[in-house]
Order: sequence, then C-alpha cells, then structure tokens
Amino acid sequence: MKKIALLFAAASLTALASCGKTDNGSSSSSETNAVSATTTSLSETTAANTSAVSSTITTVTDTTAALVTTETIQPTVDRTSTNSESNPESNLEIQNGKSVEVYAAATASDVWGGDIADLLEPDKAIDTSDIGSHEVVVSCKKGDITEQIKLIYQVVDNEDPILLNAGWSPCHVVNTAFNLSNYVGFADNYDRHPVLTYTGTVDANKVGEYPITATVTDSSGNSVSWDLTIKVADSVPSPQDNNPRVNFNDFTEKYAGEGRRFGIDVSTWQGNVDFNAVKEDGCSFVIIRLGYYYSKPVLDDYFKQNLANAKAAGLDVGVYLYTADYTEEGVREHARWIAEELGDTKLELPVAFDWEEFTNFQQYGMSIHDLNQLYLAFADELSKYGHKSMLYSSKNFLNNFWYESSKAAHPVWLAHFVDETDYTGDYAIWQASCYGKISGIAGDVDMNILYKPLPLE
Repeated sequence: MKKIALLFAAASLTALASCGKTDNGSSSSSETNAVSATTTSLSETTAANTSAVSSTITTVTDTTAALVTTETIQPTVDRTSTNSESNPESNLEIQNGKSVEVYAAATASDVWGGDIADLLEPDKAIDTSDIGSHEVVVSCKKGDITEQIKLIYQVVDNEDPILLNAGWSPCHVVNTAFNLSNYVGFADNYDRHPVLTYTGTVDANKVGEYPITATVTDSSGNSVSWDLTIKVADSVPSPQDNNPRVNFNDFTEKYAGEGRRFGIDVSTWQGNVDFNAVKEDGCSFVIIRLGYYYSKPVLDDYFKQNLANAKAAGLDVGVYLYTADYTEEGVREHARWIAEELGDTKLELPVAFDWEEFTNFQQYGMSIHDLNQLYLAFADELSKYGHKSMLYSSKNFLNNFWYESSKAAHPVWLAHFVDETDYTGDYAIWQASCYGKISGIAGDVDMNILYKPLPLE
C-alpha cells in the first residue's frame, strides 16, 4: 500500500466555549516532500469597560500536505499572535493524519491523526468521491478550549485494475488491423479510462502464434499484467457445442429439497411457449425478458404474449431487462419504461437488472464504481412505481465486480452453470443450466432454482 502522510492545519480558533468558522481555502506546498504548517496561539485581553475575557484570533496560513514515503512527519510549528504583550500558547499542535481509500464510507475519525486534543465530531462524514486533497472542518477540545480545526486529508487509490476478460486464446484474422482492446476486457475501481499496453510483437499480416504480456495501468499507477497468446489465422473457427442437455424433470429431482422451487427464464429465443405444458412439467415460476437496450430500448417480440400466457397458466412471474446503458439518466428512463410496459400487472418476483457487457467493458468509459451506482439508481427508480429489483450476474462478476453493498441492497440471481455452485455469497435464485429441455418449449431453456424463504424485498 502507498503510504501518504497528511497534514492537519489548525484554523479559526475560538476560546473557551465559543467556536467560529473560517475561510475554507488552502494553498499547496511549493517544495516536493516538504511539509510546513502554521498554528495559532490564543491571546487573552481585557475588554474595554468590562471584566469579561475575549479571544483574539490570529491569521492562519493553511498548507496542504505533501506526499511522503513515511507514515509520520513532525511539522514545523510557527505560533503567532495578534497581541504582542500577551501570548499564552495553545497546546494544540498540528498533527499528521491518515489517508483514506477512494469511495470509502469514512468519517473524520478515520483520518484524524491528532493525539493532543479530543475530536468532538468523530462520526462526521467526509468526502471520498475523488482522489486528491480534501478538507473538512471539525471541532476538537483541549482542556477547556474548544476549537474548530480545518482537517486536510488525502484520498488515494491503491487498488489495482481488474481483468474481466483475459482474451481466452484470441484468434485474429490475418491481414486485418490488430487492436488488443478488441479481445480483452478490464476495469478500474476509480479510473474510467485505464491504459492498456503490451510487450511482444504481433504480426497481423502473417499467420502464426504470438505470445505477449499485457498490462493495464490506472491513473494512480496501479497495474495488473498477464500473459496471453494471439493466434493470427485465415479465419476464426466456429465454437463447438458439445454440452449435454438436461431434462427439466431430472433437474428438479436432482436438486429437490425443502423450500426449493424450480423455474425457467425465457425470451424471444424460445419462440412460442406452451406455458400450460411448462407448468405440468413441474415448473412453478418464469422470469421473462421484457426487452433490451443497446442504442434504444426495444420490447422483446414475445414479451406481451409470454406475460399473458404465463399468468393465465398460474405461474409466478418476474421480468428482466438486458441493458448496455452507461448513464444514470438512461437506466432511470429504462426503469420508467418498464413500469409503463407493466402497467397494473402484479409481479410475484422482482425486475432483474441484467448488465453483461464485460467482454470489452473499457469501451463504455465507466469505472466499477459507476456501474454499481447505475444498478442502485435503476432499483431506486423502479421502487417509485412499486416494483422490486434484483441483480443478475455470474459468479465471476459477483465476486470481482459488484460491491458487497450493491449485492446486499437487493436479491441476487446467480448465474453459474455447474453441477454444484461454490459461490459463497447470498443469492435468492440460482440459474444452474442453460441447456434445459422442458415440455412446451422446442429448444434449449435456462433452468433455475428459487430458494425460500427469500429476501425478495
């Protein structure tokens, strides 16, 4: 972890029980790796014609902390006073504080480094939305003196970018322009535009295999590297489907257990569905694709038909939206569109947010934080229309992309096509296979297990 020492600058001191606010401005140090600061002293003077004691407040020069390589630095303290005849010094000294990670839910106590005064507002929230120098005014107390301190702290990014798609033995067509970004996917928690580079040579005009080392670096200098081989060939081979199909009855028998229900999810790819036959085969719920978004929202060709027929067959129904949107207003508009399309239809299961464009995630100019915020905005907008939300995602991205707070906010629909999932997080529904066979559907269908009791609020 990078270690950055922070500076606490004292400002706007008040005496006794009186507190005053000061100018929030600050100036940067002119010398790298040097820290200077000033503090004030309290001057007591007798007010004219009274016996009361008042405080004279000195001018304070605030200095932003420089980045250093050690945890603590003893700053130079320059006490000044507006009263040359009386200058009792305050015991409050400038202290070096602590850095805080970007986007952390932090308070003043997390960056407070002072041990010569009591922090009176330890739970005061601080801004961690951007890296760099920040400040917050907090109250502290030393003896009988209560003062307001302009607390200057640094927000840092110490997290490496993450690899979403390592390339999976990419095959590039010979005599076409080569761009590694077309074959890999990556993201950073903060930086919306991390930089992809690689070492090695790829001759896009010559058939062959070319080993390279790729690196993604964010704006704070954090990086991740991996090895891959680019195959340059005359054509890209077609993927082979050798996956065995599973009958729905066998599926339900294998995973039968107390509090479990079994269902499917469908879209236009399943064509005309006989939901009465689906139900007779043991299916109790269905999640229907309402639509999808790339450049505009499009209603699934079979949505209205599927919704009406599934309801008529007595199945519990949820819906999902496949989206590639990357703006908050966009996902909120999608939520309003969903609510309009549903009208007064009552759903037994939530509306699932389905964002799967991770293969070349970097093309959207988003950070990991951004997409987590989009999901929460989508759920927030839907709630205004009385609809519940759910997050659909694979095990890989649930582990590496979605925040714990995002997953805890609403139920999770886990996609993991294995016999036994080893995902350790909470989930309400497990999509266990995409090669199901069930009565009423001619082709393949996804098969799901719904666990009860469910946190479907």
